[in-house]
Amino acid sequence: MWKIYEHKGALKELKSLPVDILKRYEKWKDIVAISGPAGLKQIKGFKDEALRGEWKGYRSSRLNIQYRIIYKIEKGCFFVKVIKVTAHDYRRE
Repeated sequence: MWKIYEHKGALKELKSLPVDILKRYEKWKDIVAISGPAGLKQIKGFKDEALRGEWKGYRSSRLNIQYRIIYKIEKGCFFVKVIKVTAHDYRRE
């Protein structure tokens, strides 16, 4: 089992998301908790990918055409830290 930690900024962003996006996010968390990021590669709709540039070391998964989850795998394995759930704006704050 993988552990998922949500950054306090991500928790704040989740409160303002549409219901269908929240449901998709919960499904994403279920998949990651059971099979880790490798499980996301099995489902093409999430389009899980490594980020480059300023976000190097982070990964992104699609919730839909607009919304993305930005997360980082830390401590080698079994730990996923969700940084942002955002409407496709990767500028770092």
